[in-house]
Amino acid sequence: MIPAEPYVQAGFFYGLISVRKHLREEAGAEMTNVQSIPSPSVHTEERAHEADHPSSLVAAFGVDQPLRLDCGVDLSPFQIAYQTYGQLNGERSNAILIFHALTGDQHVANVHPVTGKPGWWETMVGPGRPLDTDRYFIICSNVIGGCMGSTGPASTNPATGKLWGLDFPMITIPDMVRAQAMLIDRLGIETLLCVTGGSMGGMQALQWTAAYPERVFSALAVACSTRHSAQNIAFHELGRQAVMADPDWRGGRYFEEGTHPHRGLGVARMAGHITYLSDAALHRKFGRRMQDRDLPTFSFDADFQVESYLRYQGSSFVERFDANSYLYLTRAMDYFDIAADHSGVLARAFRGIQTRFCVVSFTSDWLFPTSESRALVHALNASSARVSFAEIETDRGHDAFLLDVPEFFDISRAFLQSAGTARGLAKGGRPT
Repeated sequence: MIPAEPYVQAGFFYGLISVRKHLREEAGAEMTNVQSIPSPSVHTEERAHEADHPSSLVAAFGVDQPLRLDCGVDLSPFQIAYQTYGQLNGERSNAILIFHALTGDQHVANVHPVTGKPGWWETMVGPGRPLDTDRYFIICSNVIGGCMGSTGPASTNPATGKLWGLDFPMITIPDMVRAQAMLIDRLGIETLLCVTGGSMGGMQALQWTAAYPERVFSALAVACSTRHSAQNIAFHELGRQAVMADPDWRGGRYFEEGTHPHRGLGVARMAGHITYLSDAALHRKFGRRMQDRDLPTFSFDADFQVESYLRYQGSSFVERFDANSYLYLTRAMDYFDIAADHSGVLARAFRGIQTRFCVVSFTSDWLFPTSESRALVHALNASSARVSFAEIETDRGHDAFLLDVPEFFDISRAFLQSAGTARGLAKGGRPT
């Protein structure tokens, strides 16, 4: 890392860190062979069980504790599925709330109950890692509208005894955050040491700071923005139309008719996954190399390795995710716009805020480019917030925050340790 000298201006701290990452892989490096696979076997029963009876902790809220949604509906009863790692100290001052991205869930650092795969952020969460479970109490919940235990379209509607489907009300990022605030209240935590996440998770982190600034000591916002761009909305609409065009979608009632729109959802995932990568990463990993053959088949089989890779991404995704949840969560991201709630002036959302911010972007992320992060940093500057900014050079695209990027680990660790020290935490997570 090559950190620039921090400077003080108008009562706020602005640290600009320019990071240059040396690529460790040659452009022509060999890759693990990716096999074309047939249409997946969809684990309907396992997924349905997780939707109502998750393999994680659950906070249930009765009819006397409704969640007021932006669409005007009071959602009750409802539940939030969540996981925790580490121990909450006696002063309840070492809690960090992680937010998952669009296709993630609460299983951050444990084996996934449906897929059997490791947690999605095990590179960041665990003993001795940046989100150190020996020091911090880590919480991550499945968002409202999700399909892994928090109430959503795949859950049972108590009023009918059937799955919600498209009868589930529309939800927004602020709705997700209000539900999370109810969970944090239930856990008896007044102030969070840090909120953090990437992509849709970063949106939730920013919404927390705007909605509950007094409850957030620090925020690590990664590969995100304060609103969705027209291009991102367009990609989401492409995915939604792919799902709804699948004959097995059945107007969103596929679960009642024993079908599942795995083809449409798989195509949506394939299209979305392309936006998480970069042209350089695709070239380095696949180039134009053939899949298990030297010559083209002159058919529509997966002749190229990149085709096989995308088909695998699509088919593996539908084994663990609900199609209607995909529609709801993509729409929630599209609606997100913090400035819109503040007369179109983003800086007003953070006026007088005491939260410490660290904003991180990646040079090859064209889904949430660095320009979006800079706009956020400028708004935080204008509101005299305490903010540091890091742009990390990598060819790994938007998904870099999920991968092994040492510079990102170093920045995150340093920021969290600084926040912990400022809040009076000792090395073991207890107050000094």
